Amino acid sequence: MRDYLSHEVRNVVVLGHTGVGKTALMESMLYYTKASDRFGVTSEGSSLIDYDAEEIRRGLSVYTSIVPIEWKDCKINFLDTPGYIDFIRGEEEGSAVGDSALIVVDAKDVAQPGTQRAWENAQKHNLPTIFFVNKLDEENASFDTAYQTLRDTFGKSVIPFEVPIIENGKIVGSVNILRDKAWYYEGPHADADKAQPVPEDMVDMVNAYKNQIAEAVAMGDDELMEKFFSGEEFSEAELTRGVRLGVRNGEIRPVYSGSATHSIGIERLMDLIVKYFPTYGESGYIEVKDAASNETVLLETNEKESLCAQVFKTIVDPFVGRISYVKVLSGVLSSDTTVYNTNKEKTEKINSVFIVKGKHQTAAGKLFTGDIGAIVKLQVTQTNDTLCEKGKQYLAEPIVFSEPMLAMAVYPNSKNDEDKMSNALARMCEEDSTLRLENNLETKQTILYGVGDQHLDVILNKLKSKYKVEVRLETPKVPYRETIRKTAIGEGRHKKQSGGHGQFGHVFIEYAPNPDVEEMVFEEKVFGGAVPKQYFPAVETGLRECMQRGVLAGYKVVNVKATLLDGKYHDVDSSEMAFKLAARLSYKAGMMEAKPILLEPIVSVRVRVPDEFTGVIIGDFNKRRGAIMGMDLIDGYQEIQAQVPLSEVLKYPIDLRAMTQGRGSYTQKFNRYDPVPSQLAQPIIDRHKVEMEEEK
Repeated sequence: MRDYLSHEVRNVVVLGHTGVGKTALMESMLYYTKASDRFGVTSEGSSLIDYDAEEIRRGLSVYTSIVPIEWKDCKINFLDTPGYIDFIRGEEEGSAVGDSALIVVDAKDVAQPGTQRAWENAQKHNLPTIFFVNKLDEENASFDTAYQTLRDTFGKSVIPFEVPIIENGKIVGSVNILRDKAWYYEGPHADADKAQPVPEDMVDMVNAYKNQIAEAVAMGDDELMEKFFSGEEFSEAELTRGVRLGVRNGEIRPVYSGSATHSIGIERLMDLIVKYFPTYGESGYIEVKDAASNETVLLETNEKESLCAQVFKTIVDPFVGRISYVKVLSGVLSSDTTVYNTNKEKTEKINSVFIVKGKHQTAAGKLFTGDIGAIVKLQVTQTNDTLCEKGKQYLAEPIVFSEPMLAMAVYPNSKNDEDKMSNALARMCEEDSTLRLENNLETKQTILYGVGDQHLDVILNKLKSKYKVEVRLETPKVPYRETIRKTAIGEGRHKKQSGGHGQFGHVFIEYAPNPDVEEMVFEEKVFGGAVPKQYFPAVETGLRECMQRGVLAGYKVVNVKATLLDGKYHDVDSSEMAFKLAARLSYKAGMMEAKPILLEPIVSVRVRVPDEFTGVIIGDFNKRRGAIMGMDLIDGYQEIQAQVPLSEVLKYPIDLRAMTQGRGSYTQKFNRYDPVPSQLAQPIIDRHKVEMEEEK
């Protein structure tokens, strides 16, 4: 593969629902352009793109793959992304790196959740977009129905540019709307290289579609608008120029169709991409931040500009090491050079630069502006880091990844696994920006956060296969807390005589609710030296240790004020340890008299769903003891704010997906602690007693 400059490179993210044939489309292009000697199939393990063991086992994409295609003296870097919601990271990194979007849809089921999500991602990043209606060769597939659904769902900017010619339920050719010409692949008129007249029974339809294109083109040009309304036809050159402009500014989203598995429509689709999608260099400039001045800097998108490259994906291989996938935003990234990592404020040595094609890597001396490749064995660089020339401190806009919401406690299966688990999980979190690891000090659990159950299942399988670590997941414990509702005095008297010096400490401590301060507040009001001052710290220490385990169910005690009122001491037998033990005895006696209660964490939740699911979500929150705090209609979605006990939403990502057919999303954050209803508190207390017995 030769070197390509910024005006020859197009970066296209391939989006769509899982199972629509995105990877098959890429395999078809590789095979058609002779970049691969076979048409790979994921489930058979022969795919050049979906080659990971998890992808083969599941028969679907789990990670983003780079698929460079050389076509018409251009290089198209396709970023083939997963369609399943649990692997949203791939879609997010691909959409951030791509300069245009190809959305693949199933001809028989266009309006799937993944299609809507793909559209929203393309819109979010202002990506010029083309739709490809796939699987038209399947029984009962209809281009007209699929197109009309796309237009009804996404608006009038969605316009067909090529429609299939169907005979006896089979695709035998296609009609190019702009050129008013037909090409046949099969049948008596078959000659894929020779243009022929449009079939008579399709003339009216083609004219109607062409009028849609002309109207959209006219909207972007005053001169053409006047010509359109006067009834004059546009020349092919005028249409081409208008369409290029319309596609770039988002006023026109062409629709193409075909069959990936039978390579139908592939050549024309690649032609369309090269002809109408912008090259990387066409943008002219890219905005970055100067870390030194915090000011915006405009860098030219060409090879003469200073180097600025962003790492958008990281793979941590236990044998190869770190593989960093980069997009060159400006300048040239060369092997055997030293660059500066602005985020880490350290220099990195670039030993080798690679061009990536699925699972294959080919050494390249340089990567030019706009191109995508990989660097191996960088020491400190991670996803979202910016690499630039020494002396520069550029920062590219970071990719925003979805926050993982499904929390599970992770346990090693053996002592050997325990030693390796933390390191392996840390590496996987470095590789996956939608994975998070947290040590909960209150529940003493290691919590792994993922997007969904399938996401975490992939993580467990990778731990076993790549790092030889076996773990299990359990529902995490809820970090309940305890407090008191009334004031009480507890007496603690510790006395022990065992020959020689004995042990003696005697205290009276008042325990009172203190709702304004979470941690225990300690005071002393001892008169007449009943307890010498040197023992006050020991009493406080003893109490603070006790507050970590409540008298009801062993949870941390909060919002309590403890006041040392009185006590006794012995000149010889009293000691810090004796008063510390006396404080513990006082704690047990006094706290039980102070009406202890259980508190549960309440989280604030924001759920974003299509309007038709609003009633379902509100009804579900009522069942979960939640309170609706408000609703807003934002970009056609209802955003529902609620407050709900954490114990009721431990598996909410899975439940929400089931309730909304995968169309809902949510975030949550801690809000406060509230008393647990009495009918629910007792089972929690009883369960704690059982656990305590099991520990013995």
